[in-house]
Order: sequence, then structure tokens, then C-alpha cells
Amino acid sequence: MGIFVFFLIATGILALGYGYIGWRLIVPANLAAPWNLLAWAMLILLLLIPLVTFFLQINRMEKGWADMLSWISYLSLGFVSLLFTILFIRDLIWLVTLGALKAVSIGRELIGTSAGVPGPVEPERRRFLIQSMNLGMVGITSALTGYGVYEARRRPATIQLSIPITNLPDDLEGFRILQITDIHAGLTVRRKFIEAVVAQANELAPDLIAFTGDLVDGSVPKLRYEVAPMAELSARHGRYFVTGNHEYYSGAEPWVEEADRLGFTVLLNEHRILQVGSSRMLVAGVTDYSGGQFIKSHASSPAAAMAGAPASDVKILLAHQPRSLHAAVPLGFDLQISGHTHGGQFFPWNLLAAMGQPYIAGLHQHDAARNGWIYVSRGTGYWGPPIRLGARSEITVISLTRA
Repeated sequence: MGIFVFFLIATGILALGYGYIGWRLIVPANLAAPWNLLAWAMLILLLLIPLVTFFLQINRMEKGWADMLSWISYLSLGFVSLLFTILFIRDLIWLVTLGALKAVSIGRELIGTSAGVPGPVEPERRRFLIQSMNLGMVGITSALTGYGVYEARRRPATIQLSIPITNLPDDLEGFRILQITDIHAGLTVRRKFIEAVVAQANELAPDLIAFTGDLVDGSVPKLRYEVAPMAELSARHGRYFVTGNHEYYSGAEPWVEEADRLGFTVLLNEHRILQVGSSRMLVAGVTDYSGGQFIKSHASSPAAAMAGAPASDVKILLAHQPRSLHAAVPLGFDLQISGHTHGGQFFPWNLLAAMGQPYIAGLHQHDAARNGWIYVSRGTGYWGPPIRLGARSEITVISLTRA
């Protein structure tokens, strides 16, 4: 029932957005029959394709032709999202401008003068200006979409940063944690992309690799071949995996087993102690913040991940969603490493990504008294529309250093 309600709400929101585009683009064009009908039919088709794709994903219907449909669906959804945003901003500027002109006109009438107030624009000229501007908006959207696809599909940036930890032992000075997250293999991300990510990660020769969720969008049988290169990741102190929300959409238990088969140490509200010289590092991992909604035993708990832990010099938490921070900081974790948000990916999707999350991207010190650092990756892949604007994908290398 919950999925059905979500599907209805998503359909309603999309219908409003696509209807707005039709009202602001097709209606002013005054197309003659049958072109007017054809334009509306095309817009309705663009609305239906993402809905069909969502339906197939919800019901895990993984046909061969669904891959091509996913490309068409998400590319069109990204284009329409950008077009809606540009049109809405333009119309908002128009509304504010018209309101200001109206206020000036009323003011001049009150003081008894109409000098300098522009007269009405001729209907034909007005129609020409609107249609020219609409064509310009479509052109700008097309250019942004093309550039966004390039940004999403290009090699992830390598982000290297140092995080100061109070009382860090000498043995852990310069310890390097490489984070990969949010690859989302399956819809438009395939094996070739993952092979490139693995090669890039191994070139960086980290001490530890942390995968912080959302490896896939699809079942193990369908995507086992695509994610197989992940087994080639290499790090001196091991590779660790925590679940993201999309693992639960795709079947978390089979994917936990597959992650283990790929050589990851899967942390389901658990911890491991790493002995580095004479120093100890605690690496804990929690299930996704929403995991308990799908599997009761997967309810996310930083406290459970710490249970029975011996004394350690540094405590690291791997948590897919940044909002796990609220439960983690009081437990004394020095650093939380998260993903999930994709850095927003592009406007206006970044507004949705920020909902309920304390941070959307980058390094933040949430509680200086307890170290209390959190790093939120912009993601190594992408989800949905294969578009990134102002939020390039990344592989992150975190070096620990003494504060």
C-alpha cells in the first residue's frame, strides 16, 4: 500500500510539472491541427515513460528492453526537470516585474502623472517575443542536459583531504581511507564504468576502502556480472561495505551475500578492530537509516554497532545517510563517512536531497568537543537522470592527521 501511495503521489507531481510545461510552451505556440495534438501527445508520452520505468523497477521486472527504456526515461526526465525549472524561474521573474510595473503605474496615477509608463505591447509582437523566448529556453535546456550527461559519465574526480583527529597516535598518522559510494549499477551504469572506478581506486593505494551504500539498482542475477570488478579492489587493511537504501529496493539480503562474495567485510550494525602497529582503530558500520522498514533486523543502530567494543584510539563510522550522525556523535565517533545525497546532482533535485539531512556534501565538524567530523561524498556514480551540474562525482581519499 505504501508503494502504491508513493506511486500515485509521484504521478500527480509529474503530471503537474509536465502540464505546466505544456501550458507555457505548447499553448503560446498556437500550433495548427494536427501539430497541436501531436505536441501534447509527445508531452504525455514523455510523462508516461518514467512512470512505466518506475513501475517496472518497483515490481523488479528486469527485461532486456528495459535497459534502453531506462536511458530514454531518465534522460527525458532530466531534460524536463531542467526545462520546468528554467520556465518557472523565468515566469517568476516576469510576475515580479509585472507586479513592480503595476505598482509604479498605480503610484503615478495617485500623484496625477502617467509620464514614463510604457504602453501595452502589440499582440503580434508579444506573441513573437514569447515564442522566441520559449525556443531559447528549450535551447538552453538542451545545452545544459548535454553538458550534464558529460559531467555524469566522465571519470570521477579524486578528492583528497586531511582530517585532524585529537590525540591521534603516530601509527595512524597519514592513514588513508578511500571512499566509494552511490555507484547505482544497473539502470544506466554498467560494468565498463565500474572497471574504470576500480582501476582509479587501486591506483591510489589506500590503507582501507569504505563502500558506503547504494551499489546497485536491480537484482543479483541481473547485475552480478556488472559489479564483478568490485572484487578487484585492493587495500592493506581490508574493504568494508554498508547497505544503502537502494540495496533494500533491490533485495538487501542477497546483496549482502554478494558483497561478501566480492570480498567485502559487510558491517550490519557491527564493528571491527584494526591493529595498526601498537594502535587500535575501530571501524563500525550501520545499515541504512531506513533499513528497518524493509527488514526488522536491519534497523539502523550506531549504538549496536559499538556494542562490546574494546578501547580504541580512533572510532570511524560508515553510514550511508548523513542523518545517522545525530545518533553517532554522542557515542564518541571521531569521523562518520557517508554518501546518499549525491551532492544534489543538479538543481532542483538538490533541494530534495537536502530534506532531512544535516549536510549534503563535503567535510563538516558537527561537534568540535568530540572531534565529531562527518564527510559526505557527492557519490561515485549517479541515480536517475544521467546528469550532474555543479556536483561532480568523486572518489575520496581521507587521510587522518594529528590535530
